[in-house]
Amino acid sequence: MKTTDWPDIPYGAWRDTCDALHLYAQVVGKYRLARTPWLCHSWHATLYPSALGLTTGLVPDGPGGIELILDLVEHRVIGAANNGRRAGFKLASMSVAQFDTELRILINELGGTPHWHWSPNEVAAPVPFAEDTAQRPYDADAVSRFHRALILVALVFAEFRTAFLGKASPVHLFWGSFDLAVTRFSGRRAPIHPGGVPFLPDAVTREAYSHEVSSAGFWPGGGGVDYPCFYSYAYPAPPGFAPARIQPSAAHYDVTLGEFILPYEAVRTSPDPAGMLMSFLQDTYRTAADLANWDVRNLECQVGRPLRPRQI
Repeated sequence: MKTTDWPDIPYGAWRDTCDALHLYAQVVGKYRLARTPWLCHSWHATLYPSALGLTTGLVPDGPGGIELILDLVEHRVIGAANNGRRAGFKLASMSVAQFDTELRILINELGGTPHWHWSPNEVAAPVPFAEDTAQRPYDADAVSRFHRALILVALVFAEFRTAFLGKASPVHLFWGSFDLAVTRFSGRRAPIHPGGVPFLPDAVTREAYSHEVSSAGFWPGGGGVDYPCFYSYAYPAPPGFAPARIQPSAAHYDVTLGEFILPYEAVRTSPDPAGMLMSFLQDTYRTAADLANWDVRNLECQVGRPLRPRQI
């Protein structure tokens, strides 16, 4: 991947559009959450990067299954049911209330169930969707650049995921915090999480962190970080994790967040963006696993390659 393949996505330039897109993703995600059987660590509720944008995958509803796509290429919301029905509407400047209404109409047209929780999660001072009537901007060019970045990041995350034979999450987007993430597990139970995540039930947080993790992800900005960046953390964080020296040198430990941070801009302008990002993912994981004495090192392997079965 060439340096020029990684688009410039300065958070300040599209902050308001990003905030709107975050809330739209919450509405879409809450539909999936409302209809999908619970899976460990809330994996049943996430969205997935796709060639078009972000997708729910197949949601069990209506005639059998419904898929929703936030199309960030043609800037539309697309709904498809397994019986052949299709519906959609344009992504443009609108209010969150309008988006919520349009999505309910779309799902109803597909024969689905347009009912979900009425308010955002994990955001400061949440406003119920139906009451959020302020007009939101929609910078289509910025959204397209974000989508291109998201796909490039997802491809590196997916390659990193192949180098671990133990329990690992999909590469997926958590719409509450609006971050793309991939997580590895030691297999051991973790201490009960203290909870306290803004506007998220403690029971959800505690189930999500029921077992030890090393998790990495990507934020477009927000949540205390005013620039796009990558993060990596361990729960519980083992002694010595924060002061550890991590590669690449552009990474640093953020005491407030309790995570290692690598600015997206450092990756984007690197001669080898994918290589720099992979170094960050591997080094933070190895540091966490070594310091916490994970007993899964025999589950590490070379990254996967097409048409090459694992040597067992």
